[in-house]
Amino acid sequence: MGASGNLIIGLTGGMGCGKSTAAALFAGHGFTRFDADQVVREELLPMLDVVAAVRGKFGDAVIGPDGQIQRDRLAEIVFRDEAALAWLEGELHPRLNALWRARFAAARGEKFIVEVPLLFEKGMENWFDFTVCVTTDSALQIRRLEQRGIPPELARQRLAKQLPLARKCELADFVLLNDGSLEFLSEQVSALAHRLLQPQPACP
Repeated sequence: MGASGNLIIGLTGGMGCGKSTAAALFAGHGFTRFDADQVVREELLPMLDVVAAVRGKFGDAVIGPDGQIQRDRLAEIVFRDEAALAWLEGELHPRLNALWRARFAAARGEKFIVEVPLLFEKGMENWFDFTVCVTTDSALQIRRLEQRGIPPELARQRLAKQLPLARKCELADFVLLNDGSLEFLSEQVSALAHRLLQPQPACP
């Protein structure tokens, strides 16, 4: 448990592994669900100071007629240029950290499941009490991404920029296997949620 009495779980895994499905299952056990990508998309990128910083860095080409950041245009730039991506993450990650800390502090004693696709890649392990990795068979992973409309070659390129699933599983405190039925995943989440919600022994 964190200092405020919260239980904060970081949930990660590769693209197409079922992180959102697992997070929804945790929510069914009373966890408040946060999605890092959604927070960035819906709360951080529209901030006036973020818009101003992005405009100053990349120019008006990434700003739409409504004065908001055009995410597709910005993505085209930063995913081609590692320095540009590092700059953007430097702008967003401290804000994301501060936003979450404020929310956790305002909700004492609650439990949270936080989806962070690049949790280990960005060294965010210490943000959480425990980390959970959702994994699946690589062929199934590609098929799921195809079903989302992502061509196989593009899917492989995106996956290549993430840590291998095997390494994420090694780093995580707990692993969920999502290569079977929804019921199979649900049973694992239920067992893990029950375990995590048990009173933790006091430190000697």
